[in-house]
Amino acid sequence: MNIGNISFRDKPLFLAPMEDVTDASFRYVCKMYGADMLYTEFVSSDGLIRDVAGSLKKLEIFDYERPIGIQIYGHIPEAMVEAAIRSEKANPDLIDINFGCPVNKIAKRGAGSGMMREPDKLIDITRRVVDAVKCPVTVKTRLGWDEDSKIIVELAERLQDAGIAALTIHGRTRCQLYKGEADWTLIGEVKKNPRMKIPIIGNGDITTPEQAAAAFDKYGVDAIMIGRATYGHPWIFQEIRHYLDTGEKLPEMSVNDRVDLAKRHFNKSVEVKGERVGVLEMRRHLSCYFKGLPNFKETRLKLVTENDPQEVLRLLDFVRETWGEK
Repeated sequence: MNIGNISFRDKPLFLAPMEDVTDASFRYVCKMYGADMLYTEFVSSDGLIRDVAGSLKKLEIFDYERPIGIQIYGHIPEAMVEAAIRSEKANPDLIDINFGCPVNKIAKRGAGSGMMREPDKLIDITRRVVDAVKCPVTVKTRLGWDEDSKIIVELAERLQDAGIAALTIHGRTRCQLYKGEADWTLIGEVKKNPRMKIPIIGNGDITTPEQAAAAFDKYGVDAIMIGRATYGHPWIFQEIRHYLDTGEKLPEMSVNDRVDLAKRHFNKSVEVKGERVGVLEMRRHLSCYFKGLPNFKETRLKLVTENDPQEVLRLLDFVRETWGEK
């Protein structure tokens, strides 16, 4: 499978862009476990054109992350074009347009999946971004705004005609948010449409190796994008790849290995963001790496409130000593 001049192995696995999750340190560990494609957190076009520090920071990418895409969102065509041009200067492998985010603060002002209510404007923005940059442009979107407006089959054709290099489809409408089950039937319909020539990437509710294999086999997608299931579980890429290659499941990751991973992730976070921010932003991950351990509540509370980096590392050693395999 190719996206522009980017070549992938058969049945590649993509890390979904997620706000406050897919920062550089999290991307680092997902890459370590075999993610074939990474994306930044989604970046506000308004923030970029106003030189907002937080938005500019999200453009920082590293060569070891490649291939990597910068994802931008917004609802003003001129701002999206300018944001794409600025993003391209950061030298990503591609630029992805977010027409899929369902959260109110984005969708209700017409950005993200709010664009599903204005398909003509969505296409106009896409075409203008494609024309403004030299790198491949891709799109991530949903099935439609609600149950009565699932427009993805026709929209996919129009997006292809606008010049995008690949399309990612999340199998829910905007109004579903993340409730209910993702519907992959329309994703499969887009893929099977003889007019479609670009890669189709399926997204939604892939949480196990078996589900990933079934999605490839049943719906014929070119790649799978994994989002929420990576949270506290970045080794899911390794588990899925092993299953796709062998038909066998890997054993559950040991506590000792999870401690090693948490320390590596933590150190990368501090390295990239500095001690104060690096510690604070690792808390959401440290609270998830050890789900299911008995009598862990007190230790978890310490992990997510401690500010001293060395003490956090000592707490992780305590996890190994108390719950790890001897």
